[in-house]
Amino acid sequence: MAQGTLPQTSLWSRISELWQTAHDYLIAGLRRRPEPINDLQSLRHFLQTRASYIAQTSLYGYLRTRAGMRYPELFDDDVFVVSINGAKWHMWLACLSDLAVYCGGMLRLKAPGSPADVGRLMREAVEVILRETGVPEDADKEFPEHAERVRERLKHVDWNAVTDDEGPFSESPAALVRYAPIMEELKQLDAEVVKNSVRFHWNEIRRHVREHMDADAVLTAARDAGVA
Repeated sequence: MAQGTLPQTSLWSRISELWQTAHDYLIAGLRRRPEPINDLQSLRHFLQTRASYIAQTSLYGYLRTRAGMRYPELFDDDVFVVSINGAKWHMWLACLSDLAVYCGGMLRLKAPGSPADVGRLMREAVEVILRETGVPEDADKEFPEHAERVRERLKHVDWNAVTDDEGPFSESPAALVRYAPIMEELKQLDAEVVKNSVRFHWNEIRRHVREHMDADAVLTAARDAGVA
């Protein structure tokens, strides 16, 4: 996507405006009907839907920022749409990976005395999501390999060391820079701004986990189901 270089202050401003619009829409809904995370189904639903939200708003927001008035025209180019769809699914996997690590860490932080196996629970939750998703028709050929990297990451997490900060969110900022179908030289110029915008917009998701995750209930449900 050949575009002139935006000044970094302008880029940050435009990304922030787009993020704020999407953020306000989501948060207004959440505050009207906050969704508790209190069993296995609600945990999986939260992981899947919030990963999709961050993946799509971050990717499309960045594309719209870079394309400006030409943004609608991007979707008239069939070849470019293929690239967008491939990037979308890679972003989703990266977001799912980050959010699973964070939620698992919060389960352990909020219920430190539970004998439940948090790692087993989170691996099982993500495995169910990946199995239900399969290989999407509009994903690229690298999707299965990326999904396997998500599984491998979860196998090696030290759940007692996960912190309630930006630490768990290491994959999604880098994935946007890597997979967004934008000229490489422009992505390198934008990299820090784009990564910071993704990190920042995980904040509301983290707040929801703090306020609405019932760790004891989730872990009890997992033990009763034999997955923790």
